[in-house]
Amino acid sequence: MFESSQPEINVEELMQKIREDVAKRNHHSQLPSVSTSNISSSSIDTTKINWSFSLIEGLLRNAESRAVIRTKWPDNLNRFPYNLSRGLQKIALKILNFIFKDQREVNFNVINALKESVGLNRQLIGQIATLRSQLDECLNIVDTRLQKIDERLDLIDMNLQRLDERLCSADSSIQKLDEHLNHVNNSVQKVDNNFNKIDTQINTSITSIQEHLNTVNNRIEAIDERSIRNESYLKNDLMQQKRLITLFLEEAWQRLPEPFSQQQLQSFEEEKQHLLDALYVAFEDQFRGSRDLILNRLKVYLPLIAEAKVGTPETPILDVGCGRGEWLELLQKSGYAAKGLDINRVMLEQCRLKGLEVIEADVIAYLQSLPDAVIGAITGFHIIEHLPFEALIKLLIETARVLKPGGLAIFETPNPENIIVGSCNFYSDPTHRNPLFPPTVKFLMEQYGFANVELLRLREFRIEDNFKFIEADHPLAPTLNPIIEIIKSHFCAAPDFAVVGKKA
Repeated sequence: MFESSQPEINVEELMQKIREDVAKRNHHSQLPSVSTSNISSSSIDTTKINWSFSLIEGLLRNAESRAVIRTKWPDNLNRFPYNLSRGLQKIALKILNFIFKDQREVNFNVINALKESVGLNRQLIGQIATLRSQLDECLNIVDTRLQKIDERLDLIDMNLQRLDERLCSADSSIQKLDEHLNHVNNSVQKVDNNFNKIDTQINTSITSIQEHLNTVNNRIEAIDERSIRNESYLKNDLMQQKRLITLFLEEAWQRLPEPFSQQQLQSFEEEKQHLLDALYVAFEDQFRGSRDLILNRLKVYLPLIAEAKVGTPETPILDVGCGRGEWLELLQKSGYAAKGLDINRVMLEQCRLKGLEVIEADVIAYLQSLPDAVIGAITGFHIIEHLPFEALIKLLIETARVLKPGGLAIFETPNPENIIVGSCNFYSDPTHRNPLFPPTVKFLMEQYGFANVELLRLREFRIEDNFKFIEADHPLAPTLNPIIEIIKSHFCAAPDFAVVGKKA
């Protein structure tokens, strides 16, 4: 129980005294504080902390001894006038104990709490010490690693320094190399400029030489063509002359010293018509056009042959006046059975060299020698303009006779509807007789047994129409367009036409 001379002592005063003692201890000992920032460099003084805890525990025991129930009167109050009778002291103690009953309970609770706090702090100090030991180990490991890192960083610094030196050296080398490259580029540029100038000069020279070579080649080709034509003409003419001389000498040796008979004179007369064969072949080569050009022009007739279903061994095709054999060659490549007819021995020999089947005979005489209805189709390209009118009529009559029913007849000739052809080009061939008007030829064929007669005005691979009509909104269109129409219809008309008919 509390002493009677200090009934006012309570928990707050006790705690205040404890705080003062702790503050005094802190002031004298300057107990270091543990922080995460300096835990690695400062240590915890456990001796001082334990001494502080012992002091606190002593204070708590003192406070606990004073907080118990009083059963004895205090010694310092056991003298007069406080030394009352024993009975009064007991009563006074009971009254005081009763009055401070609640205070004692509070004091006991506070003291117990402080004891628990001290015990907990001791545990915390132990755990802190353990953690500090672990942390020291970790810090030692970290220090070791940091030391290694520092060593590696030092090595890296040395390597970086060396690398910097090498980079500086490389930069210097690169700078020198750039200067050298610039010098080389300048030299290359100069060389390139010189090459460009030389290349330009060479190209100019090559172009000039090429133009000159083209001119020379054209002249050489023209000379070659002329030489080939002349050579062919001379060869063919020489062969013809040799043949005639041989024939004449043979007949002369047989008749000497007798004069020539009428039959021999007739054979001489027949040979006379072949005197110009070589000349006409050379003329054809010069003015007729190339072989490829004629082949392209004749392809227009192939669909007519296919539609008529002729050209088989039972329905052969006969080309009268076959000439150089372009049409026969086209028919042969297309798989049709065909043969040609002509009186020019030079042309016939050329056809035979190409593997074409040809016959030397007069067209009228040959047709007259054939029986009726034995030919599938008869064609004649640029032949009827060479015939007298009476011979043309005979040709049409014999053609209609020897054709099978439904047989096809095709005759191509220059078209006088084209003014240039009718007034000029037609007469380039001295063996042409008269231009034939297209409706007239159609009329003649219809009169001599042909049905479904058609006229084909042929322009492809022959002529180009470069005249264009003026736009309709042009003020001169009404005046000039009719004139252009006349020019187109007369000067740009098809240069050739063909008449096509079937035997009725």
